[in-house]
Amino acid sequence: MGELTGAGYFEVDREAAAHANRDWWSAVADDYLGEHGPFLGDADFCWCPEGLRESEAQLLGPLERLRTEDVLEVGAGAAQCSRWLRGQGVSAIASDVAPGMIAAAAELDRRTGIAVPALVADARALPFGDASFDVVFTAFGAIPFLADADRVHTEVARVLRPGGRWVFSVTHPIRWAFPDDPTRHGMSVVRSYFDRTPYAETGPEREVLYSEFHRTMGDHIGDLVGAGLRVTGLVEPEWPPGNTNIWGGWGPERGAFLPGTAIFATTLR
Repeated sequence: MGELTGAGYFEVDREAAAHANRDWWSAVADDYLGEHGPFLGDADFCWCPEGLRESEAQLLGPLERLRTEDVLEVGAGAAQCSRWLRGQGVSAIASDVAPGMIAAAAELDRRTGIAVPALVADARALPFGDASFDVVFTAFGAIPFLADADRVHTEVARVLRPGGRWVFSVTHPIRWAFPDDPTRHGMSVVRSYFDRTPYAETGPEREVLYSEFHRTMGDHIGDLVGAGLRVTGLVEPEWPPGNTNIWGGWGPERGAFLPGTAIFATTLR
């Protein structure tokens, strides 16, 4: 990972950005887990900084059903969510584009004693046959970091069986209009919600080191419909009492007023 010398909103080459994000997540895997690991847990399924857990939300469906199904996590990071599922008797496989994250997953396997089959894979080109899974999910993986996230939905639809479920969480689209400030100072609109110019961090030669891509609510739904998926639910978690965690632009002060996360539940038509 190169030296950060600039940051802002400007157009980037989509493949260069995808490769840069892969390298960035690999390089920061240990630091990321050191900062957020206690909140995420080594073998827990957390959907978002608000702290919504799958154990309470059951967005993938009841465990009794999941234990009879094949489940894939994309953009898994260190596979904490899949590790929790496997601890509940679910046949879950994890994938992530960043080799450093998959290495971190192996370390958490050793620490917890729960082994997760995990592989390096781009969510836009999954190494599985058609109709291989009943459920695919990601908690903040892949989609925010790709200019062509519509390809993720298309690829997920390919590997899902008919009637299969695709559930994913992302930064709530309205957050793009506000600064990355979790306090009340971050509650004034500073950008157009409709401005889809990516955010990027760059190195000395203006090379992209990291980037995020904004999609409106309509963009997300259009991508899903285009992939042959049907939206069955949309969850906008409220900030819960007792969660004092600060995570970038997420925190209890602004979270009491503005949504920070959107979780889409879909099925393959």
